[in-house]
Amino acid sequence: MFLIDRRQMLALAAWSAAASKAYAQAPMHPQERELYEAAKREGEITWYTGQYSADASEAAGRAFNERYPGVRCNVVRSTSQVAFQRLSQDFRAGVGQCDVFSSTNGGHYIQLKRQNRLVRFRPVNADGLLPILRTPDPDNFFQSSFLGIYLMGHNTNLVSEAEAPKSWTDVLDPKWKDKLAVGHPGFSGAIGLWALQMRTMFGPDYLRRFERNKPQVGRSSIDPVTMMTAGERSVGVAVPSASTLFAASRGNPLKLIYPTEGVIAALSPSAIPTNAPHPNAAKLFQEFQTGPALSTAVRLLFNESIRPDVPPPEGSRPLDQVTMLAPTLEQAERGVPEVREQWREIFGV
Repeated sequence: MFLIDRRQMLALAAWSAAASKAYAQAPMHPQERELYEAAKREGEITWYTGQYSADASEAAGRAFNERYPGVRCNVVRSTSQVAFQRLSQDFRAGVGQCDVFSSTNGGHYIQLKRQNRLVRFRPVNADGLLPILRTPDPDNFFQSSFLGIYLMGHNTNLVSEAEAPKSWTDVLDPKWKDKLAVGHPGFSGAIGLWALQMRTMFGPDYLRRFERNKPQVGRSSIDPVTMMTAGERSVGVAVPSASTLFAASRGNPLKLIYPTEGVIAALSPSAIPTNAPHPNAAKLFQEFQTGPALSTAVRLLFNESIRPDVPPPEGSRPLDQVTMLAPTLEQAERGVPEVREQWREIFGV
């Protein structure tokens, strides 16, 4: 079992605190400095996010506040589908409350862009992202801000490593009946991507066969981690590596499973809505998201760094040793709503 002891945790915390302080005090490039001066007059930024966990989102907000005194970050954390519904309601009501929108469902951005509801902006710091993340949209209406890895996990007190499933299709075996947990694609963008990818790889009957094993269905992709930790279920399906590693670091008997076919990779952007009430603070926040300060802040909570100059989190497999599976943004826009409806028909929830 991967476990960070107190000495290692203190060392990691000390490194992160020192690195965060260094990035908080690092010089700003001219565009960032100009945006900061304008943002101070606006005073705040509101961030609708379904990407990072609540703890990691709050850590990101604190890191932003430390780097940019006088501009307060208001974190509104929910699942990605709820964040999208909230933003859509804002547009229908003719009010602007969200300055930056962050979802794990790439299809949301395709839809918003087609509706002319996004601001074109490219932060200078985007040039320093991992190559795979530098240009999610050639027209620059959205920018990469999150790389989530979703795989399987197991409670080592309930299932040994030898007995644990190795493949996404292993969980279809009847021996796993009443032992699985999963999130819901109606709430979690990441679970929508997973369900779509499974249907694409293994055919339309995959979800129906999966349902026969009666998985416990939560809402967020993080819920199965809680169920495994409590011993309610043995195996979590499509769980985030970050939340699982964080729970394991606290002494819980959890371990990651890297499926033989590959992991689900949520390569997720953020965007500025056209009705953002603080447009300069929103652009400044996108400089922050693509810069080293965000990756440094969330790394302590085992989230993947999106920059090569910030190392990956402790306990995760290096990305160059992982096969990443992901629908395209266009496939996600069309396919996730379809698979969500199929899910409700099959699972009845």
